[in-house]
Amino acid sequence: MHVPQSDQSSGFSVSIDSASEAGPSSLLLDKLGRSNGLTNGNSFAAPMANGSTKCSMGNGISKHSSIARVSLPGTTLYQDPYVNREEFVRLVIQSLKDVGYIESAATLEAESGYSLEAPEVSEFRQYILSAEWPRAEAVLPRLVADDDSLWEALFLIGKQKYLELLETRNITAALQVLREQLAPLSANSSEQLHALSSLIMCSDTQELRRRALWDGASVASRQALLTDLQEFIPSAIMIPQRRFATLLTQARQYQRERCTYHNAPMNPTSFSLFRDHYCDKEDFPRVTTTILHVHTDEVWNVAWSHDGLRLASASKDKTAIIWRIAPDGHPRDRECVVEFILREHPYPVGALAWSLDDSILLTSADHLIMLWDTKSGKRITTLDSHLETVSALLWLPDGSGFMSASLDRKVVAWASGKQVDEWPGVPIRVTDMAVAPDMRRLVVIGMGYQPTALSPDGLPPWGVNREPPPASGVATGSNAQPSSENRIVIYDFKTKATELSIATEGELTSVKISSDSRFALVNHAPDAIHLLDLNDGHMARKFTGQRQRQHVIRSCFGGVDGNFVVSGSEDRNVYVWHRDTGVLLEVLSGHGIGSVNCVAWNPQNERMFASCSDDCTVRIWEPLPLPSETSASVPLSITDVTMNGKGKGRVYSSWDDGSGDGEVQS
Repeated sequence: MHVPQSDQSSGFSVSIDSASEAGPSSLLLDKLGRSNGLTNGNSFAAPMANGSTKCSMGNGISKHSSIARVSLPGTTLYQDPYVNREEFVRLVIQSLKDVGYIESAATLEAESGYSLEAPEVSEFRQYILSAEWPRAEAVLPRLVADDDSLWEALFLIGKQKYLELLETRNITAALQVLREQLAPLSANSSEQLHALSSLIMCSDTQELRRRALWDGASVASRQALLTDLQEFIPSAIMIPQRRFATLLTQARQYQRERCTYHNAPMNPTSFSLFRDHYCDKEDFPRVTTTILHVHTDEVWNVAWSHDGLRLASASKDKTAIIWRIAPDGHPRDRECVVEFILREHPYPVGALAWSLDDSILLTSADHLIMLWDTKSGKRITTLDSHLETVSALLWLPDGSGFMSASLDRKVVAWASGKQVDEWPGVPIRVTDMAVAPDMRRLVVIGMGYQPTALSPDGLPPWGVNREPPPASGVATGSNAQPSSENRIVIYDFKTKATELSIATEGELTSVKISSDSRFALVNHAPDAIHLLDLNDGHMARKFTGQRQRQHVIRSCFGGVDGNFVVSGSEDRNVYVWHRDTGVLLEVLSGHGIGSVNCVAWNPQNERMFASCSDDCTVRIWEPLPLPSETSASVPLSITDVTMNGKGKGRVYSSWDDGSGDGEVQS
């Protein structure tokens, strides 16, 4: 908006004494003295001219300076028909004030002829922040666009006033606000009014804040109120807070989404305002830098520790191995140590899971669960609760215990090595499961669907959002035969109620949940991976190209934002897709004959993941080392292992130049 006419003359002056809040520069103004130009922060003056207007400034604005308004043709910025100059300048003024450059903002207001906002907007904002509710309510009608918006905005102010009175235990005044202000304004929302009135019974401040989902009578809650009120006040009148920062965040998100190989953390180094963001394909982990070859049979599973320094592998040879992978340094010089070979499994090892502090490793061998001390390599205990093969193990995100699932249709919760809970009536032979990071949902996948009489909450077993399956192919009663139907079952973790039960045509072998708890990644035979939206149960995306017909293949999310999908395949390759677009980015070769059974991305190093295969090896994948860093000498044998008799040894590994055994291909 323009400065009022009386202030638009060339004699408009700005004094630092008139600023209500001094920026950092004003504190040094008198000490630096006056200079005919701008200072660069070290008191070195440089003359400045903005168009035909000249001014004298120090690191701030001289008390006696006169700022002339600059008159520019048109109303757009840089002849860009889409950017309004006034809007742009007002956003710059807001940003300058946000970071503390108060005098600079005042200078821009004077020179441009635009002010950040009208005086009544500033007054309204201050009235809200200082809890001067009558004054705020008096100004509000001049800001909102219509009566409906006015009533809703008044209700929000009244609600804040009511909660603050309750917090100070001024019950009489709070009741008066409830009856005289909130009740008339919420005539069409009796439920909301009832919820507010029930807060009077709160025994203390903590209960009030918890039940009202409110931060208390603080600047933070009043700032939140201003944000809510913004919905009812035109943005041209009251600019949303930190609007320029919001636009920059949107631009950064747009660039991230367009960056095919995006795998860089959000920081000023990877996202600069001076250039468009771009991640080089060569920085993506596309080559094998280390081959771990100690297992003597097929390797079925791999899992990183939470600190990213150790890798566990499970094999058909009845062992699990804990490897220590050095985090830094060139692959040529990296030390990979076999810390422990866990040999006491009576059967091949299938599932793996690290505790949150990485002190315990869970392994499964047929129907048994074994707990291992990762500091000593000793077995802590063996749990024998399941009747068939244990197909899945996981630690709960809150660290309270772990869970196991089996082909025996049992999902069991454990704590301190003891069974503490069980999901009743699981309708499938479970092949895998996952708990959402926010612990709202449990997802199980499996085969042999048999509907149970009722789910734990008394609902039909197919859940509240799905019609019951057709009668054909589903036997019921005492003579029911096992069904070959495959299912994805989504439970409410807290209540154990079935939210969704989704039939699939192909076998399901693996499930992972995204870090935001919204999506489930499900390996689906034949030859597909599905990205399932857990909020509505619909398939958000389908990834194809890999081969999966007969074997258990496990995929995962990868990259700094989980924006890649990585999977093994029965054609001995590793496949990488972009999660948001479904585009196949890489087909990575290198493993020998047989299936690549599992992939796992390092949780602490976005540039590293591991894969395991029927060829008895585990491969570490990283970006291609720079040509100047690769070794010109003949590399050490990647499979040369020296054991010391205690289950420990060193695997010598180096960057392979592509010659001889262990050839690395990109």
